[in-house]
Amino acid sequence: MRSDVVVSSADEILDVVDAHDEIIGQARRAEVYARGLLHRCVFIRATNARGEVFVHRRTASKLVFPAMYDMFVGGVVGAGETYDDAALREAEEELGVSGLPQPAALFKFLFDDGDRHRWWSTVYEVRCDLPVRPQEEEVAWGAFLPEDELRRRLDQWPWVPDGLAAYARLQHFRREAGRVSLADPDRLQ
Repeated sequence: MRSDVVVSSADEILDVVDAHDEIIGQARRAEVYARGLLHRCVFIRATNARGEVFVHRRTASKLVFPAMYDMFVGGVVGAGETYDDAALREAEEELGVSGLPQPAALFKFLFDDGDRHRWWSTVYEVRCDLPVRPQEEEVAWGAFLPEDELRRRLDQWPWVPDGLAAYARLQHFRREAGRVSLADPDRLQ
C-alpha cells in the first residue's frame, strides 16, 4: 500500500469473532457496524502523575457514539492485531504521544447493548506523563480530570455506553482486587 493513500476508518478490516472471542472471519469496519458483527476493542484508562484521568469528547464524525464523552481512549483491534498491540497503538494515537509504556491489561468483557453494538473488550491502564496532543480526527476536546470530577460529570455529560460499562466493571474489579489483596495477598501474585 502506498503511504500517501489514506484509508477511511469505515474501510479498515477487522477480525470478526464468535461468542468465545475466536476469529471466524474478517470484514470492513462499516459492514461490522452495520450488521452488528462481534469484533474486538480495547479501552485504555490513561492517568497522569497526579492520578487524573484523561477524559475526552469524541468528534462528531465518529462512526459509533459521535460527540459523546469517554473516560477511556481506545478503539477497534485491527485484523491480525493483538489486544496488547492495539492498546499501545490506540493510546498513542488518541493521546498524540509516542513512547508510552505498554498498557497493563486488567480484564476482558463482552459489551452488548442488545442492538448492533457488540464487541469483546479488554480494559487496560497506562500512565501518561507526556504532554498530550490528542488526535484531531478522533478527539474534539480532552483533559486530565481528577477522579471525583469525572464522577460528578457522569450525570451531566452524554457518555459512550461501552465506556460506562467498562468504567462500572473497572470499579467492581478494583473493589474485588482490594478484597482479595486484604484477605490473601499471595492470590494476586
